[in-house]
Amino acid sequence: MHEYSIVQALLNQIEDVAKENEATKVTKIVTKIGVMSGVEPHLLEIAFNTFKEGTICDSADFVMNIQPLTIRCKSCNTTTELKEAHYCCSECESLEVEVIDGEEMFLMSLEME
Repeated sequence: MHEYSIVQALLNQIEDVAKENEATKVTKIVTKIGVMSGVEPHLLEIAFNTFKEGTICDSADFVMNIQPLTIRCKSCNTTTELKEAHYCCSECESLEVEVIDGEEMFLMSLEME
């Protein structure tokens, strides 16, 4: 389960940001997780709750905003949010599309004390 290594990297990143801002406690963590990022939100939450104990994030709320796959058609310039991985323009049915969002995971914000 690669969610454990993702959480370890996330906790390291959060601790670095907290140190830079002289924070002693993180109260809220907001992430954006693309549906095609390869991250399973349920497993990520379990891993986070397992590894946060004893860290600066021990009592933090963990918010996951799930980002749908967003594509832009190179033929008709239509932007579409997809519920599933069907890389086809909903307007003109072209396969000439580029992915705009939904394939990555980002740390969006932290609330710290």
